[in-house]
Amino acid sequence: MNLFEVVERLFEQYGYMVLLIGLPLDFIALPIPPGNSTLTYTGFLAYKEVISFAPALLFAFCGAAIGLTITYVLGYKLGMPLIERYGKWLFLKPSLVEKTQAYYDKYGNKLLLISFFIPGVRQFIGYFIGMIRVPFRTVCLYGYLGIASWVIGFFSIGFIFGEQWQVILNLVEHYLKVIFICLGCSLLILLVWSRVKRARAQKLAEGEKIKQVRKIGE
Repeated sequence: MNLFEVVERLFEQYGYMVLLIGLPLDFIALPIPPGNSTLTYTGFLAYKEVISFAPALLFAFCGAAIGLTITYVLGYKLGMPLIERYGKWLFLKPSLVEKTQAYYDKYGNKLLLISFFIPGVRQFIGYFIGMIRVPFRTVCLYGYLGIASWVIGFFSIGFIFGEQWQVILNLVEHYLKVIFICLGCSLLILLVWSRVKRARAQKLAEGEKIKQVRKIGE
């Protein structure tokens, strides 16, 4: 009996509670089974009419929202105290968190919408936004909207493609990795380039000041 047969048996025994328990575990960094696979297989079970479409989708969203909320609260309550106390051993300083918060204020809300699709990020985004004290109303707006997109997207793969769900899921996950790696590399290049330009501009400004001082001295 493979893992997904076990999940199907669990649905038969416990119904939609499987989603309310399993998906929060994915967000708490215990992805057994992974959230993408769970959602896609849930959509497949709805396709087979083992479970009903609307309740399954609703409970999947609620389970994911519970997971995000739990990790957000843990990050909010425990994140900064742990960094202040043990951060030096992990090379994490409160000043670094403040800088990260400043970057988030500029770009973070939009990134929060897609972060649930990024492999490995979903398990830590709740802790992170809690640690940097993102307002809960922002989490409700952008975080839950991002969760809804993620749930509907992967649930739909199983429901629409039926027996081919595993093939399509593997393709989707592969291309998502490629896309986000390319985006990450592009952002890194832009960040390095902007810092180089800023450093050059500072040097030019300092050079102009030195020239002006010399002219005054002459």
